Amino acid sequence: MSCVRSLALASLAISLAACSGATPPPQSPAPAAAPARAPQPDASTPAMGPRPARVTVQPSTLTLKVGDTATVTAVVVDSAGQAIDTRVLFVSSNRRSLIVTTDGHVQAIDGGDYEVRALLPSAPRVRGEVSVHVEYPPVASLGWVDPHERIYLGAVVPLALTITDGGGHERSDVTVQWASSDPSIASIDRYGVLTAHRTGQVTLRASVDSVSVSRTARVVPNPVRTIRISVSADSARTGDVIHVAAQALDAKGQPVADAPILYSLAPMVADTLFATSAPAEIDAEGRFVAEEPGRYTVLATGPGVVVQTGITITARDVSQRVQLVGRGAVRDVHTSDLWIWQGADGRDYAVTGTWGANGVAYFWDVTDPAAAFLVDSVMVDARTVNDVKISEDGRVAVLTREGASNRKNGIVILDVSDPRNVQMLSTFDDELTGGVHNTFIYHNHVFAVNNGTRYDIIDISDPRMPHRVGRFELQVPGHRVHDVWVEDGIAYSSNWANGVVLVDVGNGVAGGTPEHPVEFASYKYPMKSTHAAFPYRSPTGKFYVFIGDEMFPYGLNTAAGGTPNEARGYIHIVDFTDPDHPQEVARYQVPEAGSHNLWVENDKLYVAFYNGGLRVVDVSGELKGNLYAQGREIARYMSYDPEGVIANAPFVWGPQPYKGNIFFTDWNSGLWTVTLEPREQPLTP
Repeated sequence: MSCVRSLALASLAISLAACSGATPPPQSPAPAAAPARAPQPDASTPAMGPRPARVTVQPSTLTLKVGDTATVTAVVVDSAGQAIDTRVLFVSSNRRSLIVTTDGHVQAIDGGDYEVRALLPSAPRVRGEVSVHVEYPPVASLGWVDPHERIYLGAVVPLALTITDGGGHERSDVTVQWASSDPSIASIDRYGVLTAHRTGQVTLRASVDSVSVSRTARVVPNPVRTIRISVSADSARTGDVIHVAAQALDAKGQPVADAPILYSLAPMVADTLFATSAPAEIDAEGRFVAEEPGRYTVLATGPGVVVQTGITITARDVSQRVQLVGRGAVRDVHTSDLWIWQGADGRDYAVTGTWGANGVAYFWDVTDPAAAFLVDSVMVDARTVNDVKISEDGRVAVLTREGASNRKNGIVILDVSDPRNVQMLSTFDDELTGGVHNTFIYHNHVFAVNNGTRYDIIDISDPRMPHRVGRFELQVPGHRVHDVWVEDGIAYSSNWANGVVLVDVGNGVAGGTPEHPVEFASYKYPMKSTHAAFPYRSPTGKFYVFIGDEMFPYGLNTAAGGTPNEARGYIHIVDFTDPDHPQEVARYQVPEAGSHNLWVENDKLYVAFYNGGLRVVDVSGELKGNLYAQGREIARYMSYDPEGVIANAPFVWGPQPYKGNIFFTDWNSGLWTVTLEPREQPLTP
């Protein structure tokens, strides 16, 4: 069998830390022990032979075109400059846009600037690097956005283009040359802002390299005499969105519908000396939001007319203290994902996976989170059980497999009707041999991310006889997929450079089914690092999709006792209320850390920020701007563990709120449970 139960936990160095001395209920009889992890060398023991001092990578720089390949090599020398024969691993700073094999073969997938890093397993602090510039294909077409054929005298109008290159990429990194056939009628500055000086006809031209586009515009007399301005509220908290509406009127008080209105701000904020960004913002639609308390003047400018109104902003003040409830510590191997559920017996359970280890998943009783205890464990043929999911009825579990000894990988389906006596029901690895990284269970179907290229849809109505009924894969060159989440018959897949993709798998919005999934909406952004997505229907009526990046600009150290890791990337909040026109409206960006998995529930965002710990964020109301800077962060918790795989190095993987507590896993230290203290308790320093 590919799956064996193992409850001999002493050999796995599991510590069941808890916040109370309660004695756990009796456990099931334990079968034979799993093999203990091989002893690791003491990092403080000096290595034998010459020590690496420097790595030189050749060539020192690379310039490639999309689709090109190249090879880099490295020379390692000691402090005396003598070459050393030691293993070198090459990694990419962005593995989706620049593929690099461990032995130095490079393939350019997408344009941009990247690095190839040369790492030494024998000396993690010694490394070399080479800068790689990948050229995009030449610009192929330009198109006007909202062309203004009639422009009022005195108007100031920002011009905009859609820019597409030969590879189909929309470009924003190119310089546009703007020109007017008669600047005395209408001039255009270097940023594409047109000012109308006198009446007449003029030709406007935009060029990028050898591609150009032009159109005719006419400057006409200005009928605007005044502007009527109103606000949805004249006071609010930081982070609240206020809608400003301005309407141009002619001499008879009638609206001039096509008169352009530009919004701007004049802040009166007490502390802006050390501000890292503007204290407030207002967009072209008049949506205003502030990061700092104070008084703000909003200006509405039309052709020849300026009016203003005032807004007062106070601090949001939503912070709460976090209290540790309990632990289920795993300190000998890295921990991956988790799932919390109520079992068929009415008690509460958790399952956690392991990463880069021996294919174990742990089952915990968390009915009393302060005295969580292990009730069973399962070992499968894999190095990594990256994802763990439980069916809606709490009776079936699915484990993902990567690094199987027979290279079949796939998924393992378990009976968890009795979590103290987990039984294997079946495995499914047909055409899943590349490894399953993430999965989701929805209405007796498993959505399994297959080899990072697609997700297969597997019917488990009879979990002993799983069978594939459908699959979904993007038809885009170089596409990759990392994760899939399914809710209300819609699958939200996170597709790295291709962003988030919404697929009808039974909702009916596009006629899709599990057998015939149908894509109907998507959103991508320039960072090309879409890692996880979570849909949320706000009580405001807005439908948001929260999208998390994953980036390791300094590489990922996987060795026990090694250097703590740092991640980057943040949460993008995209308004999908109109799925045909999704718009990124807000973000939650922790400057010193990077995002991983997330959960949104009851107007709170729970997000794992790797080395930045667990974060809880207020996402009530309409969202706009940087939630971190607006004071919307409710709480944070840093999971320090001096006995972790990497000691005292919080690296939070994923959260799940459940029955008033927040459960999360840490890559270095296992399962944690915390809770938010009520706000009515006084806050003390």
